[in-house]
Amino acid sequence: MTGPRYPDLIARLPETVPFVGPEVQERARGAAFRARLGANESVFGPSPRAIAALQDEASEIWKYADPTNHDLRHALADHLGCTVENVIVGEGIDGLLGYLVRLLVEPGDAVVTSDGAYPTFNYHVSGFGGVLDKVPYRDDAEDLPALLARATELNAKLVYFANPDNPMGSWHPGHVIEEALDQIPDGTLLVLDEAYIEFAPQGTAPQIDPEDPRVIRLRTFSKGYGLAGARVGYGIGAQPLIRAFDKIRNHFGMNRAAQAAAVAALADTTWLEEVQQLVTDAKTRIAQIAAENGLTALPSATNFVAVDCGRDAAYAKRVLDGLIAEGVFVRMPFVAPQNRCIRVSAGTPSDLDVFAEALPKAIKQANSV
Repeated sequence: MTGPRYPDLIARLPETVPFVGPEVQERARGAAFRARLGANESVFGPSPRAIAALQDEASEIWKYADPTNHDLRHALADHLGCTVENVIVGEGIDGLLGYLVRLLVEPGDAVVTSDGAYPTFNYHVSGFGGVLDKVPYRDDAEDLPALLARATELNAKLVYFANPDNPMGSWHPGHVIEEALDQIPDGTLLVLDEAYIEFAPQGTAPQIDPEDPRVIRLRTFSKGYGLAGARVGYGIGAQPLIRAFDKIRNHFGMNRAAQAAAVAALADTTWLEEVQQLVTDAKTRIAQIAAENGLTALPSATNFVAVDCGRDAAYAKRVLDGLIAEGVFVRMPFVAPQNRCIRVSAGTPSDLDVFAEALPKAIKQANSV
């Protein structure tokens, strides 16, 4: 008796996932975290209107969602000032990245990203046989000129660039991206991940014609809108590219209730503004806590703060492990030199009280080794 016959590509891939979730860690430690500050979720939650929309849709959940995602795509087109034909909706940015790679990358195709940037993109590229080429960060920020130069050298199919960036929280002004557009090589698509754009300073989002065939922009309801568990992401791009997603996407992949919640969340600008202020306040508090313990908070255009522990990755990992032991869920970058930091998501005042209590204990433990 034999099992399935895996393609060689799949057989060679490691059986791993990009992230270890807090629930996995809670089961391993046998206790819940006291403060969940590692996944860059919005602890402030979604708009009350979004919650009401979810509840209203509950009795209709026996129905499949509209496979064209009509209501949400039209709401997004109105919000963005583009046509509905410029908008694709998917299962978070992660799902859209998977579709995009499947759509464009064949085995052996070159794909360029930053070394240490969002690992789920890499996961999809490897899964479809693309060849990743990684460019180092420059001054704790993704280096767009170097990325595009490397794409030119390799004739890359895709270049991934996040603005603002995860895991460092750094960002480039929109005009820098606009000025770089003509450096995108022919046949290369710039994948502009704007997951944290709602938290960025004014002027961070570049002015790019949605019909520009060189760029696709990806955004999400997981961060500013507080709907991470709903898995709603969207892309803005030229109509031929957006139409091409219909060749390979899961047409019933979008949750019906989640789409209704996203439409409601998009309309509640007052709630978004309140969350933006709460995040700003939380980042200020994180920086204060870091400074009180001799650490440095890096500037951030996201809903998290990279805290420089001042030494190497081994030391930062000891600090992180100490926080985990104290019931505080945080994460850290995984590539040098950014892995000298820990990454702390914006939390409620009570979350940050726990962090303030736990951090000196974690540092003391890290220093004792």
